[in-house]
Amino acid sequence: MGAIEEIYADLETDVSEAEFREAVEQKVEQMEGLADEETAAMILAHELADSEVDTVADIDPAMDEVKCLAKVRSIGDLRTFERDDGEGTVVNVEAADETGTVRLAFWDERAEAATEEIEAGDVLRIKGRPKEGYNGLEVSVDEAEPDDAVEIDVPVDDDGTIESLTIGQSEVNLRGLVLGTDSVRTFERDDGSEGRVANLTLGDETGRIRVTLWDDKADRADEIDPGTAVEVVDGYVREREGNLELHVGDRGAVEEIDETVEYEPDATPIAEAELDERIDIAGVVRSTDPKRTFDRDDGSEGQVRNVRLQDDTDDIRVALWGPKADMDVAPGDELLAADAEIQDGWQDDLEASAGWQSTVVVLEDAATGGDAAAGGVERSASRQSTGEGGAGDDAVSDGGDSASLDSFADGTPADAGSEGGSTTGAERVEFTGTVVQTGEPVVLDDGTETMSVETDARLRLGEEVTVRGELVDERLDADELL
Repeated sequence: MGAIEEIYADLETDVSEAEFREAVEQKVEQMEGLADEETAAMILAHELADSEVDTVADIDPAMDEVKCLAKVRSIGDLRTFERDDGEGTVVNVEAADETGTVRLAFWDERAEAATEEIEAGDVLRIKGRPKEGYNGLEVSVDEAEPDDAVEIDVPVDDDGTIESLTIGQSEVNLRGLVLGTDSVRTFERDDGSEGRVANLTLGDETGRIRVTLWDDKADRADEIDPGTAVEVVDGYVREREGNLELHVGDRGAVEEIDETVEYEPDATPIAEAELDERIDIAGVVRSTDPKRTFDRDDGSEGQVRNVRLQDDTDDIRVALWGPKADMDVAPGDELLAADAEIQDGWQDDLEASAGWQSTVVVLEDAATGGDAAAGGVERSASRQSTGEGGAGDDAVSDGGDSASLDSFADGTPADAGSEGGSTTGAERVEFTGTVVQTGEPVVLDDGTETMSVETDARLRLGEEVTVRGELVDERLDADELL
């Protein structure tokens, strides 16, 4: 066996040996005598190995050539355009495997053949030249052959639901219900120009997705109210921190539609929440705390508001951060906190943190589960500390043993007082506030004053706590944490 035969025998490729030998001769000619046939064969073998990918996610736009398998999800319209040398045609095909989506561009005679011979659901063996297109990864197809022996488990693009979206998909038209919106934010691009971005969250009967609106489209987040049915036109799908997002740029739009779109939250029972996971929880608001402001380490001002959410399995404190702290939420409201992060609270309780990645929605007639969620949660005034260790006189209990611990967590109960005189002669005090500094000491802020606290408890910024202990040199030595 000769050198070229041996090199070809080691290849895993669908290129025939005759085609390989012809390519070797062309490579020798291209290199103008700088390489013999064996060297040219080795170069070609390396190029062929690099071009074969196992999945769509492995395609790199920097590759000169790629070969892959993908399933046709949708086929676009045949379009014509003017070239310098005459008229051209192109058709775009959306194809995917389990790892992502790629746009296949068929040009000229290949375009006409694609519209006649390819159908949604076909699995294609593709050879082409990849690049980063306007809406993401694109491959200009040189060869495409159906492969009936391979199965790829992705849906064809015929249902237009959130569940059907895949990474890299473009020209997406999607109808959904606006669950929540964020304010427009500005940023500076690398070229010095100002960009604008905003987000809204859409839901349909299959799920929920975050929609990112760029530049002129960002204003739509301020113009559309939660609860409005809309259609996203010509969006494209990206991945961020493991989650899919639908983006709307210059070519896209978000249009209000006069249709009913169903959305039912698939919430995790509160009792099943586990530390460090990110989940959706839904229930009835049992109590609310006042909004607190605090200074971040960088000197900027932040804000947080705590509410207690209850379903038929348990209840949990939910921290609403940033603009979410301004939401109009009251006891008795049915609330969805989507993508909330479960964290350590005080007294080893778990709590849910709803930050910028989360979506918080006041639901209308949504099922949140069980008798507790169906009503029966009595409205109550939230307790507030006076900042001097006394209780607000208007504190109202919502009844039941389960509320007794929350009475202390939310403030000071009306009958709370000193549990005995100090043995050292130091003043014994109680203080309720938001953690605005962790470490040694912890600093709490109640909106009117701050208190330095010595404690071994692990606290987090923005957490609201009540501490009791002796006040020594204007520092509270906490022996109780509520």
